[in-house]
Amino acid sequence: MNDRTGNETGMGEPLVRDEPTPYGEPPTSDGAEGDRQIPPRKRPPASATRRQHRPERTLPLRVELERQLRRRRTQVVFALVALLPVLLWLAFELAPDGPATGSVSLVDLATGSGANFAVFALFASASFLLVVVVALFFGDTVAAEASWSSLRYLLAAPVPRARLLRQKAVVAALLSVAALLLLPIVALLVGTLAYGAGDLVSPTGVSIDYAPAVARVLSGAVYIAVHLSWVAALAMLLSVSTDAPLGAVGGAVMVSIVSQILDQITALEGLRDVLPTHFGDAWAGLLSATVDWGDMTRGVLSALTYALVLGAAAVWRFQRKDITS
Repeated sequence: MNDRTGNETGMGEPLVRDEPTPYGEPPTSDGAEGDRQIPPRKRPPASATRRQHRPERTLPLRVELERQLRRRRTQVVFALVALLPVLLWLAFELAPDGPATGSVSLVDLATGSGANFAVFALFASASFLLVVVVALFFGDTVAAEASWSSLRYLLAAPVPRARLLRQKAVVAALLSVAALLLLPIVALLVGTLAYGAGDLVSPTGVSIDYAPAVARVLSGAVYIAVHLSWVAALAMLLSVSTDAPLGAVGGAVMVSIVSQILDQITALEGLRDVLPTHFGDAWAGLLSATVDWGDMTRGVLSALTYALVLGAAAVWRFQRKDITS
């Protein structure tokens, strides 16, 4: 007969259950020898159980650049920029010779050499086409993510807002500069093959050798890229303020067009100097025998000032915006 007050095995010894205590220490028997001890369970370190979040490694530039390069609009923009010099060459070849006039313009000199052809391509596209290109790359960044309802998921990754805006702005700047340099490079190549490597002749009669002329044409493209930084900052500000990419791009282009129209009103006199597009053609000083750096310097300072103010406004707006899409 089993003793209910002792062990149910009838051996007269208390039953010991090998269960760990809440503090991870093994249980001990009441003075009995040879009881089996259970070692404490080892817990994995915290770094092995959960990955540490590092905001500085979120949304790498390489990943964002690959995403933008795979987009159809990026491929179409670069294709159109590269195709423009070819279309201009076809237009000159198919157009009949016009009557001779007393004045000489860039159109008349465009077929004189490859450098002249590249200069004409820059002048023909700087005031509108290149503005659209820059506005597209910057205005479509954040607004496109919002229109796809993927912006909130990027921020929930989590990617800090300031880093997200910076990474997208850097990639947009790289694409814009690449497109703006692609145009004169292709124009120089097409023009040199079609019209030869002659001297660059300006409308004022100044002649520059081919090698220095190529350097000046590329310098003009760099100046245009810096000057359009105000368009980039304005497009970015509109991009963080709306969920419609076309609205951000169109708004930046519209402001540029209005500024160019106001710049043509001579009655404004000195007020035109504060317009962001007033020094847009200052790179024409590179076509003279002695380069005029005055207007280009003022143009760079004006553009960077606008870009700094508008860029700061974009960061301030994005940091306080309620992301719902």
